[in-house]
Amino acid sequence: MKIHDKIFKRIKELGMTQKEFSEKTGIPQSTISDWKGKNLNPAVDKIMIICNVLGMTPNELLAGAGEKKGYKQPDTLIIDKNGMEYEIIREFRSMNDTQKQRLMGYVNALKELN
Repeated sequence: MKIHDKIFKRIKELGMTQKEFSEKTGIPQSTISDWKGKNLNPAVDKIMIICNVLGMTPNELLAGAGEKKGYKQPDTLIIDKNGMEYEIIREFRSMNDTQKQRLMGYVNALKELN
């Protein structure tokens, strides 16, 4: 399946219109229409924003992760370096094993509060 076909399939699965997709990605509707009408794929610089809007990984979009028998999708997470999650991970990595276990105890206790 071609990249643009995967994009349109996912847009449909999400119940999103091409106009909504255009607004969320900032990609002009005419460009999106060209993908389908002229059998084109999006520019490389748009892949990450497309993936974020469609809730896909670049691997799913570009390589068809999960479509090949025996392929296991890697467990990955992309976070903003300016966000709180990045700061937490950075601090966590600097802790010793005892501190990490203690922090995980706090995290589990917080989860039980909900």
